[in-house]
Amino acid sequence: MLLQEIKDIYGDELGPIFPKEEVDSFFYLAIEHYLDLPRFVLTLQPNLNVTKEEEQPLFETLAQLKKEKPIQYILGEAHFMDLILKVDERVLIPRPETEELVEWLLSDYQVERNQDLRILDIGTGSGCIAIAIAKNLPNAEVYALDISEKALELATENAAYNEVSVTFIERDILEVSPDSELEPKLEFDIIVSNPPYVRELEKEQIKNNIKKHEPGLALYVPDTDALLFYRAITRFAEKYLNKNGKLYLEINQYLGEETRSLLEAHNFLEIELRKDMFGNDRMLKGQRN
Repeated sequence: MLLQEIKDIYGDELGPIFPKEEVDSFFYLAIEHYLDLPRFVLTLQPNLNVTKEEEQPLFETLAQLKKEKPIQYILGEAHFMDLILKVDERVLIPRPETEELVEWLLSDYQVERNQDLRILDIGTGSGCIAIAIAKNLPNAEVYALDISEKALELATENAAYNEVSVTFIERDILEVSPDSELEPKLEFDIIVSNPPYVRELEKEQIKNNIKKHEPGLALYVPDTDALLFYRAITRFAEKYLNKNGKLYLEINQYLGEETRSLLEAHNFLEIELRKDMFGNDRMLKGQRN
């Protein structure tokens, strides 16, 4: 069968569910993954034929996409910055907004990238934040905390695959803060987190492929306590950040000022709220007083 014909079938069968640009992206990701073909291959070879054996995984992927399973879970991998990470339904799929948070942190320390830093990622999931930091700050001592044993198993695989050293800790940040002790007993120069922040009332805005497949534990917070994790992380940072240590947070776009006020109430200084590439309040940074 012509590869172009398969692309047309993707368009016909997925068009009622997804925007055309997204359908095209699914197709190109699939041919790159299964056939090792670049996305511009049809421009150069419009009459390219594929064998029955080569067709099979493309049509199997199509069948799963029609059930609204995320393409990253189907392929078993996701791209994050310059990394390839294994992903499945144990963890959230890394997103571009989180890349922006990591890039902000790295840009702040680019001049001092070889200095010794101790950094903690809270709610690490796939390990994307911690692993990207470890890759780009070679002398940093990187730790990553998560409540989910299954997520930490996958994050450990990702750290090994990307050849970085990260110390993973299985704990619930809601239990660690404010009075219990973190083992090992450490202080950090930087704490970074992308915690759950989607309110239940915002679920209707979430795409079906996310609602059906990505872990709710890593996504949702009660409407009545939307800053639940931010309060815990801020109290934790007061205790475990070194003097003048930095806190970086990915936040709910609708709660930027409320989250800023929380940091102010805990005496953080030089607080900065940043927008993401889509113009939404998405990132917050503060310095321990």
